[in-house]
Amino acid sequence: MKTKNLILTALFIALGLVLPMAFHAIPNGGTLFSPMHIPVLVCGLVVGPIEGLICGICTPVLSSLMTGMPPAPILPGMTLELAVYGLISGLVMRFMKDNKSIVKIYIALIIAMLCGRIAAGLLNALVLNVGTYSLPVWITAYFVRGLPGIITHLILIPLVVRALQKAKLSVN
Repeated sequence: MKTKNLILTALFIALGLVLPMAFHAIPNGGTLFSPMHIPVLVCGLVVGPIEGLICGICTPVLSSLMTGMPPAPILPGMTLELAVYGLISGLVMRFMKDNKSIVKIYIALIIAMLCGRIAAGLLNALVLNVGTYSLPVWITAYFVRGLPGIITHLILIPLVVRALQKAKLSVN
């Protein structure tokens, strides 16, 4: 891992710890806007799949240990979801052509968001909540209640990634 990658990954982990604190000042702000997801997705898109995976694992675990958020029952699903976000966003960015295209960023972002939500839903259905977790519960939890966050991510993250690319801070 190059020094630049290490520093950027650490920066995104730190942002993933601080950003949710600001959103928790808003009633249900953490649940509505999923602020921890933003630095993890940006890390995968900008730095790469391994770094995105590391960021996706470390951020929720450290946040839970330091702040109690996410709470222990939510931590495994959220850790898997964010790990998949970081990994998949980085992989799609790495293997698609046309490195600076906004379309590429959107494709990687959408694929990563879907894969992360599917992985967390499968973990909940097959391991954590066997027999009580259903498709309507998954859709409600990851899409309906998360709609403000999804919209925010689709608007904000491509702008941040493009700005980092223009500043030549993008490795991926």
